[in-house]
Amino acid sequence: MKDLRPQKIHRTPEQLLKHLKGTTLEPKYSAGVWYFYPGASRFHETYIDKGTIEETLRKVAWMHDEGYVDSSFGVEAHYPNEVNWENLHLYKELEKETGIKLLTAIPFLFYERRYQHGSLSNPDPEIRKHAIDRTTEALKLNKELGTEFAVVWPGIDGYENPFGHDFYGMWDRFEAGLAEAMDTVPGVRVAMEPKPYEPRGNNVWRNTANGLLMCRDVEKRLKAEENCEVLDKGQVMVGLNPEVGHVLMGHEELAGSFASVLREGRLMHSHWNSQPLGNYDQDLNIGVLGYDQMLATLLVFKMHSFKGYYGIDINPERMPVERALVLSMNSLDAASDIINALDYDTLVAAMFDPAGYPGTIEDVMTRALAPDKSKLRELP
Repeated sequence: MKDLRPQKIHRTPEQLLKHLKGTTLEPKYSAGVWYFYPGASRFHETYIDKGTIEETLRKVAWMHDEGYVDSSFGVEAHYPNEVNWENLHLYKELEKETGIKLLTAIPFLFYERRYQHGSLSNPDPEIRKHAIDRTTEALKLNKELGTEFAVVWPGIDGYENPFGHDFYGMWDRFEAGLAEAMDTVPGVRVAMEPKPYEPRGNNVWRNTANGLLMCRDVEKRLKAEENCEVLDKGQVMVGLNPEVGHVLMGHEELAGSFASVLREGRLMHSHWNSQPLGNYDQDLNIGVLGYDQMLATLLVFKMHSFKGYYGIDINPERMPVERALVLSMNSLDAASDIINALDYDTLVAAMFDPAGYPGTIEDVMTRALAPDKSKLRELP
C-alpha cells in the first residue's frame, strides 16, 4: 500500500528549498475508457458511432505502439459496464502486451433507472443493498488487480429541494454502506470524488471540505482487522480524487483545495481538465482555461510530494480522442517543465518573507513564462 504520509510534511524554508531543488515533477497519466467514444447528450446525437471495449483498448494499444504513451500509462473503467469479470481478460492482455494497466475499477452507481433516488444513500433497502453489492464487487475486482485505490463518484446521490430533506440519513446511509463494502473486501482504499452539482441539483458531498469530512466519517466506521491495522499506522483508507472541473464548478480555489487534501495525506488520485468557474461540467482539454491555476496547483504537488497519477478526465466531443489526449498531456508536461525550472531560491525566500520581497512571487512566475527574459525590467 502506497505510503501517503509524506504529503503531510510541513517543511521549514530550508527543508522546502532542498526538497524543491532535489525533486522533479514528472506526471504519469491515465485516461477513462468512458470518453473514447463520446455519447449523445440531451442536446445532440452522438458525433461518432459507439465503439466496444475491445475497440477502446485497441486505441490505447495503438497510442502505445506509436509512442504517444508508454507503459506507465493507465486506464480507468466502471464496473460492471466497462470492466467486469467476463471482460477482465481484455485488460490483462493489454497490460501483458504494453505494460498499461487498469488503474481503478469504479463502481457504476449513478446511471441506471434504479438509482434515481440515490445509490448507497437510497432510503429503499433493496436498492441500497444493490448499490452495496455492486460496490463490494468493484472492490473485489480492484483487489484482484492489485490497484492502489477504487475511485467512487456518488453522482446521483443528493437532492434538489432542500426543504424536508433527510440530510443526516443521506450521509449516514452512504457512509455506512461504503464502510460495509470496504470491510467485506478489506485492504482496498477508496478515493471519493466530490462534485457540487450534476446530475443532482446538489450532490451528496459538494466540495473538498465536505469530502474530507466524509473520509474521516467512513474511516470511523471501519471494523475489519486489515483496515484498522492500516489506520493504526497513521495511514488512510479513504481519500479523495478531486477533479479540476468539479473543484472550479464549486468556485473553489484550485491550489488551496488540493493542498487541503494533501495536508491530510488523502490525495490518492487527481482528475484533470479545464473548466470556467461555475457553469456546467465542461471537461475541456487540459490547459485550455485556467493556466495560472494549473501552475499554482502543480507547484503545490511538487511542494507536498504528490506521486500519484494525473487522470485525464475530458469529453472530446469535437476531435479524435487520441488528439485530445496528446494535447492534454503536452499541456501538463509543458507546465511541469515551467514548475521544475522556477527560481526556487527567490521563490522560497519571498514565500516566507512577503514583507521583505513584495511582488517577488509574481515576478518569479512572470519570468518563468517569458520567452525572452532579457526583455523584462528588473523590479525597482
